[in-house]
Amino acid sequence: MISVGISGAPGRMGLLAQAAVEPSEDLVIGGLYAPGHDGEPLAAGTCSGDPEALRGSDVILELTHPEAAPSNVSRWMSFGAHVVIGTSGYDSSRIARLRDEWAGSDRRCLVVPNFSVGAVLMMRFSELAAPFFAAAEIIEMHHDRKRDAPSGTALNTAARMGRIRREAGIRPTDRGRELEAGALGAEVEGVPVHSVRSAGLLAHQEVILGGVGEYLTIRHDTTDLASFAAGIVLALRSVASLEEPVTVGLDGLLGL
Repeated sequence: MISVGISGAPGRMGLLAQAAVEPSEDLVIGGLYAPGHDGEPLAAGTCSGDPEALRGSDVILELTHPEAAPSNVSRWMSFGAHVVIGTSGYDSSRIARLRDEWAGSDRRCLVVPNFSVGAVLMMRFSELAAPFFAAAEIIEMHHDRKRDAPSGTALNTAARMGRIRREAGIRPTDRGRELEAGALGAEVEGVPVHSVRSAGLLAHQEVILGGVGEYLTIRHDTTDLASFAAGIVLALRSVASLEEPVTVGLDGLLGL
């Protein structure tokens, strides 16, 4: 039986994770944690405001805010737990620091930009298509309660596309001049990224690749958080078996 601790347990993803773990025969909730929520009853038990509540968990699922996640992850590593990070904000520089921190550890850390199988495929398809088009841009759209921009999914997509485009020798195209700062988006790893935050949205990403006389659009839409459940369970079950101390994405676990 794998004991699972959840950091950020009262949030939407934390509640989803509890529901996903509950019917699993090989997973059990070992602790629920969130600052300021001490004693709050949740679906899988009582939440604690003390991080020590997660000590002894085999795997800790980190689902808090980008500002809090790095120190939390360091703490979970010191507890001797494997860690699955579902928090946004893990760009290339943060992942590099994570690799340095976990180097030589016998524990494993899995950074998951998106738990949806469809989103994983969207990122992979975008990476495959990236070297065949002169222009590439990402538009990511989320609900207005999301605190960070760009999303973790967009950061990971841009990093993967940017790497393969640099290897192929593709230079950025002329995109004109901004009349208002930010109109052409932020540049992430050489790929322009545009973030939209609005009521009525959940999680959506569109990758647009342009060439002479054609363009290709690769889009993924999340219409229900339930799409993340299978990926959460897969990550929790598999993180301990990963070869490297730090792995990014579910691709390898899905055979991609």
